[in-house]
Amino acid sequence: MRQIDSNKITQTVESLCKQANYFLGEDVWRALQDSFGKEKNESAKTILGQILENARLAKNRDIALCQDTGIAEIFLKIGQDVEITGEDLSKAVNKGVAIGYKDGYLRKSIVSDPLKRINSNDNTPAVIYTEIVPGNKLEVTLLAKGGGTENASRLVMLPPSSGLEAIKEFVLDTVKTKGINACPPLVVGIGIGGSFSSVALLSKKALLREIGRYSKDAIYAKLEDDLLKEINKTGIGPMGLGGDTTALAVHIETAPCHIASLPVAVSMQCHSLRRITEII
Repeated sequence: MRQIDSNKITQTVESLCKQANYFLGEDVWRALQDSFGKEKNESAKTILGQILENARLAKNRDIALCQDTGIAEIFLKIGQDVEITGEDLSKAVNKGVAIGYKDGYLRKSIVSDPLKRINSNDNTPAVIYTEIVPGNKLEVTLLAKGGGTENASRLVMLPPSSGLEAIKEFVLDTVKTKGINACPPLVVGIGIGGSFSSVALLSKKALLREIGRYSKDAIYAKLEDDLLKEINKTGIGPMGLGGDTTALAVHIETAPCHIASLPVAVSMQCHSLRRITEII
């Protein structure tokens, strides 16, 4: 049994909060630069250039890519041969978020109660997902999810007879009606299967996949490609002002589901796809 001190977890989460909000991942950089090179609409091309310049300035100055530094969603893959010592895991993670957002000069966006609307003043509590996996390591992934993209996300429980076309229709309708409010170009995470509660998590896990990597299943890889092409035909464009680049990628994650259900969730993500992973 390998022991991991909770202080190490706190320090890791603190660092990830800052890094995710300051630096775009290399895959996002590549996708934006590729879109900039291919974009034919001059106004859209200018906007993409401004998005890239914003990212360069954030990286060089250690400042936030966006004023909405998001809710901290923490995905933990915990090796079954790991023992956490010191404080409990939840406290260690939330302490890291609180320190990271304070010391990193990141906006605190969390209210302690949905109706009373009193700010917690340290961006906690984080949303924490845990998964037990083989091994003796702890994988920590942070997704800083902004309010605009959250508000543009949707979930539907389709009857199984709806099939593929209904899924496509739901995804495209979501992008057409809500995508403009999610600061495109988008990364569209889609969950298919599972249950009402788990399909939304699937759609968020889809956002963690590297841009450029399609589903390992040929059926879903084709669906990802087809949806990306259809989304980019909408003409919504960067920041919703027109153009060929409405989305950078479409990612789909699936899970087994009940014979009577076909859950589908769409998790929108803006061009500032702020996610980062570290293994302890």
